[in-house]
Amino acid sequence: MSRNILITGGSSGIGLAMVETFHQNGDEVWFTYFSQEEKPEEIEGKFPGAKSFHLNLADYSSITDLVNSLPETPEVVIHNAGLGSATVSKISSEVHKQDEALLKVNAVGSLWLNDLLLPGFKKRGNGKIIFFSSVGGGITQIPGFRYADGMSKAAIAFLGKALAADLAESQICVFTICPGATNTPMFAASTLDGLNESDKISLIASLPKGRLIEPREIAELAYFLTTDAAEVLHGAVLDSSMGLGVNPGLLKK
Repeated sequence: MSRNILITGGSSGIGLAMVETFHQNGDEVWFTYFSQEEKPEEIEGKFPGAKSFHLNLADYSSITDLVNSLPETPEVVIHNAGLGSATVSKISSEVHKQDEALLKVNAVGSLWLNDLLLPGFKKRGNGKIIFFSSVGGGITQIPGFRYADGMSKAAIAFLGKALAADLAESQICVFTICPGATNTPMFAASTLDGLNESDKISLIASLPKGRLIEPREIAELAYFLTTDAAEVLHGAVLDSSMGLGVNPGLLKK
């Protein structure tokens, strides 16, 4: 049976892989984008029936506009949109404003969006809520990355657990995914782009399994969490890092 799936940050990386995965499985996909540079119309054309919505998680009015624009409360919401240690530089050149943006977009914006959607979930009596944190912050600490970035991801992991506790007696399931080094533009910008080719190859070879995680692998995990079989994982904060979470020293910037 087709479901309505809302994926924030669905225009690239893991988000785009989730748009493809859920679309291929017959769901109706709604995804958000931040800028027209992300070419949401092209994504709609590639996945007929998918619908794009603008969203700025740093702006409460943009979040309310999104919720009011949705045809109905989604049956699944995946809080994937966020900023990274490098991509936040597009927001401002001032460090304190970058820190503020990381915390506001990655943590507070998702909190606001979830607060607005939750009454619809409760009224319907069921649904799936998936948060995206990161192995750095959500699971462990990795030296060399920005404190505000890790703090924001730790806040999301807490939100996922706290919400799951409050909803444990309901039919609404909550999960948090914490990816590791994934082959996305965000990871490239934060870690790989500043390296020469030899150092890049060496860093990837030092990672668990000697490779990057592919976005499709995380997308398939997210899809599984929306199935009935995943109900036993309600409240889980999933270390989806291929081993980096238990051995963070492998990632040396």
